[in-house]
Amino acid sequence: MTYVLCYAIRLFVEVLTWMLILRAIFSWFARDPYSTAGKIYTFLIRLTEPIVMPCRQALSRLNTGMFDFSVFLAMILIQAVGNILIMLITRIF
Repeated sequence: MTYVLCYAIRLFVEVLTWMLILRAIFSWFARDPYSTAGKIYTFLIRLTEPIVMPCRQALSRLNTGMFDFSVFLAMILIQAVGNILIMLITRIF
């Protein structure tokens, strides 16, 4: 039971991380919202924006200039929360 739960958490974290990476890559190429790349980018935005928006708001207080590190911060936080959850599950069970 513990192994399955930890595996599910790890898989969820990896999927979210890859979606954020793809979001960052597609942001360079998706200029036309009606193209295939634009539709994929819009789909990734809809799925990942609830995670990225709080990071963007937290980083808005810092002056990062023209660079947006919110996706990078979201990836770090997702990895950290996933690791903490797995650690807690292995200690409880």
